[in-house]
Amino acid sequence: MKIAMDVMGGDNAPLAPIKGGVMAAKTYGEEVLLVGPEDTIRGILKEQGAENTPGITIVHAPDVVDMHDDPATVLRQKPQSSMAVALKLVKDGQADAIVSAGSTGALLSGATLICKRIKGIRRGALAPVMPCAGGQVMLVDAGANTECTAEYLLQFAFLGSLYAEKIRGIQKPRVGLVNNGTEDSKGDPMRKEAYALLKAAHDAGRINFVGNVEGSMVPLGACDVAVCDGFAGNVMLKTIEGVAKFMAGEIKKMFMRSTGSKIGYLLCKKGVDEFKELFNQDMVGGAPFLGIAHPVIKAHGSSNEVAFMNAVRQAIAYTKSGMIAEVEQNIGHMTLDKT
Repeated sequence: MKIAMDVMGGDNAPLAPIKGGVMAAKTYGEEVLLVGPEDTIRGILKEQGAENTPGITIVHAPDVVDMHDDPATVLRQKPQSSMAVALKLVKDGQADAIVSAGSTGALLSGATLICKRIKGIRRGALAPVMPCAGGQVMLVDAGANTECTAEYLLQFAFLGSLYAEKIRGIQKPRVGLVNNGTEDSKGDPMRKEAYALLKAAHDAGRINFVGNVEGSMVPLGACDVAVCDGFAGNVMLKTIEGVAKFMAGEIKKMFMRSTGSKIGYLLCKKGVDEFKELFNQDMVGGAPFLGIAHPVIKAHGSSNEVAFMNAVRQAIAYTKSGMIAEVEQNIGHMTLDKT
């Protein structure tokens, strides 16, 4: 298996993705294609003593997608950028999946235009996982589609449910529709229509729909897959991240107030470290773009080498899962267009 790594994407590029790619090749035994300026990659590999690492291949791409570039047009304007070349490797079958920490908008645009969506899927969706009571919850969509239809939400539910089952190993994953109340009468017309579609899919035995869930219920483990439009999903994701950082800061200040509280910290350090680990995104690796015809993993912009290594692990698992083929086989249940 070959995983294309965009080494010029992210805040810590090119060092972190190159180091992460090397770690992944050693750990998982699959080939990692380091895509970017060849001289830069060779120089870093030499500095790290990794120039002869088995499973590492360099693919030259002289240009770079900048975070300030227009996401809708940048890959056409920069066809030799590391992101564009990596996507083309996947499209042409020279790589099985791509990992990039570059611009989310550019990656989604490129994945849609170059790798294409699965036939019948209306929109690709960004689907990160977040910690919640009892495990993790997948949020679909978390920012790729700020305006949605009920059909989009139906497809997000199927995509998230299949991912949770095939890759995260959850039997009959619980799917919830994020809404402003739990009653089936809640929400705007689009969410009411989506509720009806999800309920019908549940009654037909195709998904395990548990109904509407309020934002406060998602971190408490009310569902395994939380379905929403990208605007609401992104606000929820960033709010939860912000609250987690706020709480971590307040806990630290509480323990630093006095000698006694510092001693107390030493007594409960293990528990505090476990709490912090819940929000360690480095161990997750990244978020998949569901609905794209090839595996595309979006790593966090601030990813370090451990995060990149785990993003490769995620790409390998996605490729091996057979999920994309399953979506293709069941697309008839995910679209309102029966023609």
